[in-house]
Amino acid sequence: MTLRWSENLLRQALSAPAGPTSDFDLNPEHALPAGQLRPAGVLVAFHEDDGRLILTKRAATMRHHPGQIALPGGKVDPDDADEVAAALREAHEEVGLPPAQVDLLGALPAHRTVTGFAITPVLGIIRGDFTPTPEPGEVAEVFTMPFRHIADPDRYQVEGRYWRGSWRSYHAAPFGPYYLWGATARILWSLANRLAAV
Repeated sequence: MTLRWSENLLRQALSAPAGPTSDFDLNPEHALPAGQLRPAGVLVAFHEDDGRLILTKRAATMRHHPGQIALPGGKVDPDDADEVAAALREAHEEVGLPPAQVDLLGALPAHRTVTGFAITPVLGIIRGDFTPTPEPGEVAEVFTMPFRHIADPDRYQVEGRYWRGSWRSYHAAPFGPYYLWGATARILWSLANRLAAV
């Protein structure tokens, strides 16, 4: 399936009802972390020209998830009003994207992770020219993936690996040298299914 980039399609997909997602969707034998999940926000930002999606490759020196492909974002800090504010702040810090350049569309239900976060994916459109500036302490590379890859559920597959004493399954959607997997792939897989259903 090949979906053509359309802001209207994205808006329609956001209006479809859906519940929260989780790293445990493919691993129901494992329990969610005990206690309250920490709120976080990530920015799912498509460029208005062609729908290319901004992604990062985390620096190899990062304590958590070094070298992994991620959406710009992070945990909600005390000065953030909410998950949307956290996603915009982190995107500005990590890739140099000015918040005023993002036309916010809405958010997907929170994604619960094995590491104890409830991540709210915030969808937006990047208006005008934008040249990313990676934050060297956190981001090794800023790159884009085409809308046709992100929006096609058939590009996603279920893979697995042995982690913390047991076999875990996860979604993956490799693209060239970039191995998109885990929570980021699961969030985007959920969006792809919404887009396909419009």
